[in-house]
Amino acid sequence: MSAASRTRVRSNSAWSLEQIEAFLGESSIPLRLSCNAGKGFPSLNSMWFEYRDGSLWCATHASSAILGFLRADPRCAVEVAPNEPPYCGVRGQANAVISREGAGELLERLIARYLGDTNPGLAAWLMSRIDDEYAIELRPTWLSSWDYRPRMTASP
Repeated sequence: MSAASRTRVRSNSAWSLEQIEAFLGESSIPLRLSCNAGKGFPSLNSMWFEYRDGSLWCATHASSAILGFLRADPRCAVEVAPNEPPYCGVRGQANAVISREGAGELLERLIARYLGDTNPGLAAWLMSRIDDEYAIELRPTWLSSWDYRPRMTASP
């Protein structure tokens, strides 16, 4: 059974799992990741991601606060949605699995996806720290979507 087939889609979701996966696969906007930061307050982070094998994958540096937060409590929430209308997107909850394995290759793919060749200075700086990168696999427990495009683009 694949990870995607274990993901529960909420009954009120505007899209099916297949539509959610297509959206996540095509989206090159950062995801919003919320986790427990301790002391009673959540932390909200924007992160580059790729959707692969039923999971959302992010890379982060060893010195990032999010790494410590997710190690202490791997439960988190995610959202992928554009900031501009018409509004649509995917949100859900996940469990984070942290690993050094494949982190460098993941970072390279994320740089290509989000930067391309538009900012070689930033890409070089990120790659200079590759030995201290971690992969974060976000394994969704449930996902849901909303899609306001039909009613926002409808003519009066």
